[in-house]
Amino acid sequence: MKNSLLKGELSTIFKNKKILIPIIAVMLIPVLYAGMFLWAFWDPYAKLNKLPVAIVNDDQGATMDGEYLKIGDDLAKNLKKSKEFDFVSVDKEEGYKKLKNQKYYMLVEIPKDFSKNATTLLDQKPKKLELKYVPNEGYNFLSAQIGGSAAYKIKTAVAEQVTETYAETMFKKITESADGVKQASDGARKLSDGSIDLNKGSKDLKEGLATLAEKSIEFENGMKTADLGANKLATGSDDIKNGLAKADSNFPLLIDGTNQVYSGAEQLKKDLPAGIAGQINKQLTGSVGQLNNGIDTFESKLAEGLASQIADQTIAEQTVKMKELGKTLIAKGVPEELVKGIMDHEQENAPTKEKLQEQILKELSPNLDAAFKQFKSGVNSQLLGATNGLAESLQNQTNPYFDKLIGGIGTINQNQKLLQQGVHDLYVGSTQLNKGANDLSSGMNQLTAGAGAITSGSGQLADGSTQLNEGTTKISDGAMELADKLSDGAKEASKVHSNDKTYNMMANPVNLDTESVNRVPNYGTGFTPYFLSLGLFVGALLLSIVFPIREPAIVPRSGFNWFISKFSILASLGVIQALIADSVILGGLNLHVQSAPKFILFSIITSLTFVTLVQLLVTIFADAGRFIAIVILILQLTTSAGTFPLELIPGFLQHFNAFLPMTYTVSGFKAVISSGDFSYMWQNFLILLTYVLAFSFGTIAYLSMRYKSKYKEVAH
Repeated sequence: MKNSLLKGELSTIFKNKKILIPIIAVMLIPVLYAGMFLWAFWDPYAKLNKLPVAIVNDDQGATMDGEYLKIGDDLAKNLKKSKEFDFVSVDKEEGYKKLKNQKYYMLVEIPKDFSKNATTLLDQKPKKLELKYVPNEGYNFLSAQIGGSAAYKIKTAVAEQVTETYAETMFKKITESADGVKQASDGARKLSDGSIDLNKGSKDLKEGLATLAEKSIEFENGMKTADLGANKLATGSDDIKNGLAKADSNFPLLIDGTNQVYSGAEQLKKDLPAGIAGQINKQLTGSVGQLNNGIDTFESKLAEGLASQIADQTIAEQTVKMKELGKTLIAKGVPEELVKGIMDHEQENAPTKEKLQEQILKELSPNLDAAFKQFKSGVNSQLLGATNGLAESLQNQTNPYFDKLIGGIGTINQNQKLLQQGVHDLYVGSTQLNKGANDLSSGMNQLTAGAGAITSGSGQLADGSTQLNEGTTKISDGAMELADKLSDGAKEASKVHSNDKTYNMMANPVNLDTESVNRVPNYGTGFTPYFLSLGLFVGALLLSIVFPIREPAIVPRSGFNWFISKFSILASLGVIQALIADSVILGGLNLHVQSAPKFILFSIITSLTFVTLVQLLVTIFADAGRFIAIVILILQLTTSAGTFPLELIPGFLQHFNAFLPMTYTVSGFKAVISSGDFSYMWQNFLILLTYVLAFSFGTIAYLSMRYKSKYKEVAH
């Protein structure tokens, strides 16, 4: 029996309006589904200036180096000029109230100490500028995410503005310091000239102290001789008593000599402690100079160590922040390779530890220098002040011995006068003379020991004068070198020229030149592979509802004949669905593709894939097949990588990616729309064609078995 099952199917459709009208409506589903979504979200970022955002500016301003800053006002003005959002300036109470009432999508609050914190850079504990960003995530989560990106841009802009202000101040200070360095150079040259005179004086002092050391040795030898004579005087007092008659004529000369010795002893008693203290003070002054040199060396090492430690800590904090930023960007959907590229670029352009240490050292040196100058001043005062009571202490220690010596001399003088008056009186006083001689011997022993101490001290003073002479020579050479270095520094500082471009370069030294690979201009273009695939699948699913897939219009001749009659209609409707959707997307939404013919061809194979899949499921399982198709649709929506990258979804779901057709429809559409990688498109095309053949063979096999059990005897 000859019949045309396909004609019967078509006749059933066109004669029954309850089938024809729904089929026509269903053919518009993909374009309504995909086209409406793409049209609505084609380029939402182009309309961000219609999104109301509140600005609360409480900044009270601050003064920095005589210049009044109000960064909050500048920021608010720049935000309004940017037109990135519909920024509205409001007071704090009104802003938060309307934010809660969903009048604003987000709020940016500039606190009262915003400008003040910008002036604390050189403080011991600098404060960061805090900018408060308050999104109303419950109002619209995506707007909050977009606002978060905008907040980061605002933060970057503020940082650039503040850095420009710092840079301008720094360059002004450098220019001002050039004059100061020149003056310091002139002063260093004067210091060099003065140190030459000081060196000459130290040489004279050295020679004088050397002479003093020699004379002190002679004085010590003389005192030893006098001590020996005093001992002889004590033992020979009896001989003096017996020979007084002969000495009577010489008594006037002896009395005069004794008077001179008496005056000399009093002068020695008065001047000797002060002289010794003065020499010791001079030696100590030279030692203070050496101590000051040591303090200067320690100051230099301390500054270098602190600069190195701060540089290491700063680099470590920047590294941690860059890692946190990388994790945040990846969490926000930025591709990991792009994030790594940004991190590598920032790492390459980050200042080296040596540069950072050099900058920190320039900042630390002035403060350390001032502190160490104060420390040296205190140490010098304490050391030099230590000799203030030395003369008095020596005076107190030598006075008793000098008093005894002077007393003995006075006694001799008195006895001489008595002897001059008469031998008899001298004979009577010889006993007293003998006692005075013994006292004199004892005093001379102590005086001899003191003379030894004077010799030792004068020797030390001579050695100290030698060191002082060497130190003044170093001062002279160092002062001349300092003058030359300061002169060179003044010349270099005077060469520094700055302007607004210089300040901006320091504030924003890097321009990010973004070059996109396979650029996607807007959301609509990016989401077309996903929504078009979704629309065609939904269209195929709805076709199974309005068109009778399982039952033939008339008795089929075979299982294959049964399949062909149904497939021909479903495939035709699927192709029409794809063409309608393509015409609206290409013509109405002006989607730019790498090849329009290939885009249309790939849309057709996509539609056929979904049509054959739905045909297989519904033919075998009826309504349960539609449910299975919906489950497959849900799995495809989550695993096809049409929205978020595959790596961001749970690992369990990732396993379904390779087995579901929508994975290959999305990949193929991306190739033909954006990348232009047509070989990759054809690869996905062949995979989809394999799906079409597999689903078709499955349907044919099932219909063949059903034909044998239901229609074979009827057909023959």
